[in-house]
Amino acid sequence: MADLKVSIKGLEFKNPVLTASGTFGYGPEYEDFFNIDHLGGIIVKGTTLEPREGNPYPRMAETASGMLNAVGLQNKGVDYFIQNIYPKIKGYKTNIIVNVSGSKIEDYVAVVEKLNDLDNIPAIELNISCPNVKLGGMAFGTSCESAAEVTSVIRKAYKKVLIVKLSPNVTSIAEIAKSVEGAGADSVSLINTLLGMAINTETRRPVLSTVTGGLSGPAVKPIALRMVWQVAKAVKIPVIGLGGIMTADDAIEFMLAGATAIQVGTANFIDPQVSIKIMQGIENYLVRHNISSVKELIGGMVC
Repeated sequence: MADLKVSIKGLEFKNPVLTASGTFGYGPEYEDFFNIDHLGGIIVKGTTLEPREGNPYPRMAETASGMLNAVGLQNKGVDYFIQNIYPKIKGYKTNIIVNVSGSKIEDYVAVVEKLNDLDNIPAIELNISCPNVKLGGMAFGTSCESAAEVTSVIRKAYKKVLIVKLSPNVTSIAEIAKSVEGAGADSVSLINTLLGMAINTETRRPVLSTVTGGLSGPAVKPIALRMVWQVAKAVKIPVIGLGGIMTADDAIEFMLAGATAIQVGTANFIDPQVSIKIMQGIENYLVRHNISSVKELIGGMVC
């Protein structure tokens, strides 16, 4: 058997396969399909300080080789998560990571201070693709300065492993990655969704209520792979790759490009067992190629 273990800042994952925020609920939704404990980790849906209803419908649409979503971070808030969700999932024998979102730095801080005390939450994923209301709606992650600022403040407030999720809707994602690394991030995950839109030609109206939304799925994989490769060369902290991963081969590509771990997102909507299949596929690949540890794949692309 090949060794599938990887680690990020001392946090060990039994394998490099995680589920992406917003595509896997909180975990119990998938218990009928497989044993959640077999995953390297799950990243629960975006959690904010106050409850959010999300955007009006329609807020999801299928596209060629992907999907658009503008759900709008619908969730019942961090207090509801702590009181009602956490007791149901804290027994999982895998890493539970909370994706944290907000519109003001103060909101982020309030959420992570509450999460600090949860023993079975060893890490957070900081979503800096959120609009900063104090800067007129510009996303935190679209400039080095604002990305570094929110990361630095959260680094001071949060005691455990800090993963920062990067937006691809920037000129140089490598520069953003370096800025959050310098501000104290333990790892970066990328990419978040690309900004896209669709129009109904019969009605001549946007398909989404918000006009634009986030594009995910196989269509974004080549872009995500390129960005992971660029960021892995630019920073010393571990990189978590995501964007259009549908198969074990996709996951292996991301690791060869420099990712320490990967996240499976949109594919969960198509096949609820896909994450386990990808994990098994990675193991089969290692055995087939006589590779003793999955760590040997990280950054292993030959140019």
